Amino acid sequence: MARKLIEPKVALATRNAGKLRELRHLLSGCGIQAASACELGLKEVAETERTFVGNARLKALDAAESTGLPAIADDSGLEVDALGGEPGVATADWAAAPDGRNYRLAMEKVWEALEAINAPEPRKARFCSTICVAWPDGHCEFFEGYASGRIVWPMRGELGFGFDPIFVPDGFARTFGELEPARKSRISHRARSIEKFKNGCLSA
Repeated sequence: MARKLIEPKVALATRNAGKLRELRHLLSGCGIQAASACELGLKEVAETERTFVGNARLKALDAAESTGLPAIADDSGLEVDALGGEPGVATADWAAAPDGRNYRLAMEKVWEALEAINAPEPRKARFCSTICVAWPDGHCEFFEGYASGRIVWPMRGELGFGFDPIFVPDGFARTFGELEPARKSRISHRARSIEKFKNGCLSA
């Protein structure tokens, strides 16, 4: 049985504005006071692990140890079947640019890689999200969520972030970048991992 989160204030171990916005929306109404990494003055943690679980643990433990608060971290990424699961854990690295992360460039890289191998349609992919909840004593709980779909081109939509404009979830005709946030929040990988967190750590 997962450890219950009884403290009202938690640290959200992310500096990603889009991810922070989604996490706060998904956690609204739970009685949690969520402070971001920027608000708490937390440094950025190098994501040196080779799995989503490993990187989520790194970020959550660092935030919990630095603040003395329970901390929630999300490590997530896009896995494209025809690319052997890449970008995967290296999703953010594909967006690396001299002036910070450039996801338009990263999306172009994904499409060019698919074109280079003449990958057949549909170009299947999935978004993965691993939530780690860490306490200052080092205890961790993990919750995973997935959203399956396909890669499309050209990019469509301005409502999401990251790779959202090239990902159409199964059962939909619009990309995550075109879906209203309220609609996306019911079907996304992060929505599913947060729902498991709520059921595991918040439910009586």
